[in-house]
Amino acid sequence: MAKSTQKEEFTMPAKLDTKDLAILKLLQQNARITVKEISDKVHLSTTPVYERIKWMEETGVIKQYTAILDHSKMKRGLMVICYVSLKQHSKTAGTKFIKAIHELDEVIECYNISGEFDFILKVVTENMDTYYDFHVNRLGEIENIGNVQSVFVMGVIKQSYMLV
Repeated sequence: MAKSTQKEEFTMPAKLDTKDLAILKLLQQNARITVKEISDKVHLSTTPVYERIKWMEETGVIKQYTAILDHSKMKRGLMVICYVSLKQHSKTAGTKFIKAIHELDEVIECYNISGEFDFILKVVTENMDTYYDFHVNRLGEIENIGNVQSVFVMGVIKQSYMLV
C-alpha cells in the first residue's frame, strides 16, 4: 500500500481502463469485497483482478482501505469548518503549522487553500463546549496563527468518497 505523506506528490495520472474503473467502483462501495466477488462482477478471472488491485495499490491509485465511521455515534456530533490564516508565510512557519495540525485528533481533514485564508480544517468534537476548549486551548495555542473563522455545520447534505 502507498505511504501517506504530509504533502501529496504530483505525478502523472495512472492509465486506467474500464475494468480498472469497475474494480475501483466496487472497492469504494465495499472495501471488504473479495477478489472472487469482484472477478464475478467485472467478468475477469481472479488472477488478473488481484494483479490489477496490487498494481493500483503500488502506484498509489488506491491509497488505503478504511472504515467510515458515523461521527455522531462516536461522540463527535459537532462538525466545524475552520478557516485559518497564518501571520507569516515562510516555509518554516507553514511546516510548523502542518506538523501541529497532524497532532490534533479533532482535525480530520486539512486543506491548503488560496484566497483570504491559508487553510481549511474540518474539525469534529462532541459538542460546543469541547469545541470551545479545542479552539482556545489547542488550536489557539499553535504558533503563527493570525485569524480563525469557524463555521458550524448544521447538517450534512452530501458526503461521498466515491471518485468513480
